[in-house]
Amino acid sequence: MIPFKKWFGSNTEGEEAARSLAADNIPNHVAVIMDGNGRWAQKRGLPRVAGHHSGMKNVKKITMAANSIGVNVLTLYAFSTENWKRPKEEVDYLMKLPLEFFPKEIDELVANNVRIRMTGWQEGLPEYTLKAVQDAIDRTAGNTGLILNFALNYGSRKEMLRGIQQIAQDALDGKLKPEEIDEARFSKYLLTDPLPEPDLLIRTSGELRISNFMLWQLAYSELWFTELAWPEFTEERFYEAVQEYQRRARRYGGL
Repeated sequence: MIPFKKWFGSNTEGEEAARSLAADNIPNHVAVIMDGNGRWAQKRGLPRVAGHHSGMKNVKKITMAANSIGVNVLTLYAFSTENWKRPKEEVDYLMKLPLEFFPKEIDELVANNVRIRMTGWQEGLPEYTLKAVQDAIDRTAGNTGLILNFALNYGSRKEMLRGIQQIAQDALDGKLKPEEIDEARFSKYLLTDPLPEPDLLIRTSGELRISNFMLWQLAYSELWFTELAWPEFTEERFYEAVQEYQRRARRYGGL
């Protein structure tokens, strides 16, 4: 049974759920597709951006939940390369969320030894968004605990194509021989390097797809879906996903 680390705002039900987990089988890396913010808001007669605001507040709760049970990396799919197709008002709001989230939560993240990381392309992101993220990265650079990795302006197909282009260029430059290209070498050309591949993927809101998210890295990840939208996804449901992960046998193609 896992020794549960308390954090501000934890509750008895969450603590009990956390303590029921097997301490020797906690997923090293959990990735989350935080889906359903806009639809959650619209069902309540609210503008879509209200859902994104509520979703932002849920980030800290799930981060602390992951940290409390010993998850080492938590990757949150915050904004995809396809999300630029959304209405400008919504995109502009999403780009400003880091300016609200990090100043408000950074002290507690630092106190809990959380380290901020970003996976994605800086090109196209507003300067104020980049500054807020970079300031958080710099502020937590000395931390050694949970890596909170935001997939921001990220798309997996673009990532893999870029990796292939870089491999081709290295081969042309004589830095790499074709026979030296294997899975481990290719992984080093991806934006997620040197993070481990996710053990568990969680997607909220009932959608059963992975939406151009870590297509290479999720090859052997366990997938867990819930009908709950991201703003209503609680610590207890997070532990439920980990419990389900612990019940599964990961055979990687073997018996």
